[in-house]
This record gives sequence, C-alpha cells and structure tokens, in this order.
Amino acid sequence: MNLPFRPFETNLDYHQSLKLLQSVVNGGEDGELFLERSKSETLALDDGRIKQAGYNSVEGFGLRVVNDTKTGFSHSNELTIQGLKNASESLKVVTRDGQGHLDKSPAQTNRKLYGDTNPLEANGFAEKVNILKEIDSYARDLSNKVVQVSANLATSFQEIEILTPEGRLVKDSRPMSRLGVSVIVESGGHREAGFTGQGGRFIAEHLLAPETWQSLVDEAYRIANVNLGAQVAPAGIKDVVLGPGWPGILLHEAIGHGLEGDFNRKETSAFSGLMGKRIASRGVTVLDDGTLPDKRGSISIDDEGTPSQATTLIEDGILVGYMQDRQNGRLMGTGSTGNGRRQSYAHTPMPRMTNTYMLAGNDNPEDIVSNLKDGIHAVGFGGGQVDITSGKFVFSCVEAYRVQNGQRKEPIKNATLIGDGPSVLKNIQAIGNDMSLDPGIGTCGKDGQWVPVCVGQPSILIGGLTIGGGGS
Repeated sequence: MNLPFRPFETNLDYHQSLKLLQSVVNGGEDGELFLERSKSETLALDDGRIKQAGYNSVEGFGLRVVNDTKTGFSHSNELTIQGLKNASESLKVVTRDGQGHLDKSPAQTNRKLYGDTNPLEANGFAEKVNILKEIDSYARDLSNKVVQVSANLATSFQEIEILTPEGRLVKDSRPMSRLGVSVIVESGGHREAGFTGQGGRFIAEHLLAPETWQSLVDEAYRIANVNLGAQVAPAGIKDVVLGPGWPGILLHEAIGHGLEGDFNRKETSAFSGLMGKRIASRGVTVLDDGTLPDKRGSISIDDEGTPSQATTLIEDGILVGYMQDRQNGRLMGTGSTGNGRRQSYAHTPMPRMTNTYMLAGNDNPEDIVSNLKDGIHAVGFGGGQVDITSGKFVFSCVEAYRVQNGQRKEPIKNATLIGDGPSVLKNIQAIGNDMSLDPGIGTCGKDGQWVPVCVGQPSILIGGLTIGGGGS
C-alpha cells in the first residue's frame, strides 16, 4: 500500500522512501528524510509606487545521516525515488563499518501553535497593493516634512514533513506574515528615517487592518522626528538603561548564541564549562521558548521533528541549560530541547534560538531611569556584531536619549554600545516589571543560515557600558 506524503502530495512512495532511509542510517546513530514545499510573496512600495512584486516557490528534500560527530547530508529539488537513490549513495561512507546505536525517534505531538491557512491566499493581490498605497498616502498626510515612504509586505507558507528511520512521519504547516514601514522626514535640509514593523505566524489580515498599519506609520513617523532633533551621542563609559521588547536583540546576540549547544560542546563559547555556575546578577532569568502561540520564532516541532519546548537557560543568575538539537544533545548527554532548526531542505539542522527573552523583575521602569545620574536610555536598536568566543559585541542604537540626574534629556544619534555578554550579565543592576516581546520582525543568522526568531526583555539597567559616539 502506498502512503502519500502529506501535507503535500509527491511522487514518493512511503515504503520505498523508508527503505532507502534505513539503508542510509544503518550503522549510524541518527538521520531523517526532510521534505519541504515553501511559497513566498513579497510586495515593496516606495514613493507611492510598487517597486517590487515577487513570488517564489521551492520544494525538495534533505537526506541526512549522523554518526557520532560526523554528518552526511545530501539534498535535491527532485522529489522522486530516483532522486533519493542518487542522494543516498554518497552518504553511506559516513556509516561504513559503523557500530552506532540508532537513537529513538522524537516523541510525537498533536500540539499546533498556529493556523494552517496559507497567508498568500488569505488576501487578494489587488487588496494588498491598494493598502500599501494607502500607507503611503496616510504617511504623507501626517506632515509636509515627510519626503519618502516605504512599505513592504512579506508572506510565506512552509510545509514540511519528516520521516524517521522508525517509520514515524511528522508534519507541520508554518504561516508567516510581516509588514514593515519606513518614513523619512526632512527639515532644514536635514533628513532622518524611522522604521517599525510587525509580524508573526498568522495570515496578513491583522496587519492589513487600518488600526494596525496606521499605528505602524505613526510610530515610524515618531521615530524619524525624534532622530531629526537628536544630538551627537556622548562617548565614554556610562550606565545604560535598555528599554523593553526589541532591545532584547542584544540579549539574543551577545548571550543567546553563546548558549547554543554546538558552541559549548566544541568549547568555543564564552560560557563553555560554566554549567551550574553564576554567570549573571541575581534576578536574571532567561528562557528560550518555542511554544508561544503565533510568535515569529515559534515552532510546533523543530526541523528534526522534536516538539518545541520552553528551556530555562539562566535561572536567578545561574547557568542551567543550553539549547540543543539531537546531535549535540546526544553528544553532551542532555537530549534535544527542540531547537534543531534549518533554513530549508537544502541545509542541515543545528541548535538555534526560537523566542528568547528575559523574565520581568520587580523594579518600576520609571524609577530605573530616574535613579540614573549620567547615562543613556536606549529604546530602539539597529544592527550589531558579536564574537561568540569572547562574547564581545558592538550594537547601534536607532532611538536613544541622554539621561542626567534622573531626567531624560535630548535624543541622541550615532550611539553604539560596546561590551561583552559575560560582563553585561554580571552588571545588570535593575530589572523592570515591564517585560515585552518584540513586534515580530527578527531574523537570525548563523553559519549562513537564516531563521525567524523573536526576542524580548524588560527594562534593565546595565552598569558601565562603553558608549561610542562623537560628543562628550
């Protein structure tokens, strides 16, 4: 009897595919057949006109075998038995003379954290175009200072199916929508930009509602005007208050990557060998949680078929966990935490973050700022660079303010935060009660692979960060 693969039909036969997979992993410890079909659409408006309209559809398989630290991987966009046969031949060298004990398949789950509706089909093309044009008109009506408006809408639908050597078949259908708005204002020959966005694992209907996109335009316009009046950032070592939500990207980059299992197994992380040790101030608790409904980083199952979970990484300042895929979890004796993620069928899974955030504390955010004698209040972040081995980072602020004697003063621009993750954790001096997640705009890169993520934190006070700027 032929069992067609779902959620999408292919020309693959279940029994033949399973037999090929079993022959590949024979003598190894793990492996799977990963099937994917993905569709995506992008619409970009600039200066009142649609400058880009793209549609992409891809499908294929990834065939993998794992034996101790060795991995064999082959992929193809040819979803046929012959394609599988061709791929399997090159992988058997990994398990040649192997005596590996095949690991048990991931546990199955019926949990679904998001809907199954394809965002590309939920709203008509003409409707999306008209709303992007409305965004442009609305922004220009705000002020004659608005000189340029950009809006982009991205929707995608990924369908995956994973076959394990035990014959277990797990699947997931993953919607994603994201709307971004940028507004540039000009005054006295000087221009500044403001950007904001929103997204998650849902159809775009919510994003295209007037109350949503108008609030995004208002926010982008507000940020642009703040930066229009900003002064050059002061340089030096100062205390810094980070706002809630999106500033958690610093936590994600400077700390989160260092808590992924592969870096710690290879002892290339700044946190290697510190399990059970105090690495942060008291009150600091950090989780990676892939189980939050509809969030951008959420996954019902990871890309190895393991159900996602909430993993506590730091508890009251103590390092208590790493994020693991199956291979690193097996080698480190912890098992997978449901963090095995891959960009597509053409990539191998590795430990990756999902929704990573710090829990709220007990401090009033207003009191945190009012107690600051001389420092900055950073509420919006741009890009940054991090060295995983040392934890050293450089981040740019897109919205920040000077604070003197507890008073928030003028906005500042061109401020960069320079430091290292281990020091930041130990120098957290106050934790607000206002934890929030980012609005759903984050994408994380690692080893050339990109996956959607979410970050979050409460307001926090960090003592003694180096501020790069141009003022005094």
